[in-house]
Amino acid sequence: MKIHEYQAKAFLAQFGIPVPKGEVVTTPVEAKKIAAELGNKVVIKAQVYAGGRGKAGGIKMANTPEEAEMRARELLGRRLVTQQTTPEGVPVSKVLVEEAINIRRELYLGIVIDGTSRLPVMMASEAGGMEIEETARLSPEKVLTSYIDPPTSFQSFQGRKLAYGMNLNPEDIRPAIELMGNLYQLFLAKDCSLAEINPLVITTEGKLLALDAKLNFDDNAIFRHQDLEGLYDWEQEHHIEARAAQLGVTNYIKLDGDIGCVVNGAGSTMSVIDLLTQMGGKAANFYDTGPAPTSEKIVNAFKIITGDPSVKVILVNIFAGMGRGEHYAQGIVDGYLQTNTRLPIVVRLGGTNVEEGKRVLAESGVNYFEASDLHDVAQKAVEIAKGVSTR
Repeated sequence: MKIHEYQAKAFLAQFGIPVPKGEVVTTPVEAKKIAAELGNKVVIKAQVYAGGRGKAGGIKMANTPEEAEMRARELLGRRLVTQQTTPEGVPVSKVLVEEAINIRRELYLGIVIDGTSRLPVMMASEAGGMEIEETARLSPEKVLTSYIDPPTSFQSFQGRKLAYGMNLNPEDIRPAIELMGNLYQLFLAKDCSLAEINPLVITTEGKLLALDAKLNFDDNAIFRHQDLEGLYDWEQEHHIEARAAQLGVTNYIKLDGDIGCVVNGAGSTMSVIDLLTQMGGKAANFYDTGPAPTSEKIVNAFKIITGDPSVKVILVNIFAGMGRGEHYAQGIVDGYLQTNTRLPIVVRLGGTNVEEGKRVLAESGVNYFEASDLHDVAQKAVEIAKGVSTR
């Protein structure tokens, strides 16, 4: 789960991490009011779930309240296209009006879970800012790492090693160590999957400030955090993905192809998508139903996929391992009938009670193409999408 920058900064402040003064607004008039209260120069920052805002024109400077109003009007209501968005971009419905900071240095600080060690790892660099991805790619030695042992937590010696590695001045070492420890406490307390400050700046007055912040949370832990409920901005998601989440169709990702996929098992789903690509086709979505999808989940998947205007054919590949073939087959029938779809369907059903499942499909009246294996279901779906008969 993602949240906006202004929300992330509110959490940082709760854990003792200094952030610039500012307030989020939804109208140009409000931007003018906040700019007047802050005084001097302000920064107008589009609030979107995408990086690369600065290069895409999503961050603007304003010298007066009147200019702040004008800059906010330029951003609000438009769609911002960055290197991390689709070509259609994401909507800007809020902007953060924030005091302009006199910057001496830009640094990077972040925490993620390392999949190999299965430990949180704190990353730091003296080369923070918009080019941190290029720095990591071209000069990886400039990105320092420190693995954190959860039972002993983040230790001061780790902070000192990172701080000195970032070439901080002696007077900045202690505040930096304290800030690192606070960031880890936030990461731990809120079950984050990512906690990033980029840039972490040292001002000309010698203060450390989180100039930008990003927090992502583990979806499986959201139930433990009532303060996170309602923070997610569905407007930032593709409308099909948003509807999928609202219907409980988790693990659904919209892709740019025309073959809708209903597959159980993440590995099987990726194999299907790879096969479609190798055969000259393209998947319209990634969707892993889970190991034992209920009939309701399959029906809801059909609702999402048939509502995607780019889909020309539906591919269903389900192996009944933890469930029974006839139950999954009934879900396919219910999904077909309840959506009243006219899309062709290719079905490969295997596993427990597969013959009974095939009987349910055959007697249902559903017009479908039967496939014998993974290769066959992909090939037939590609042929149908291209307008080639499979019979």
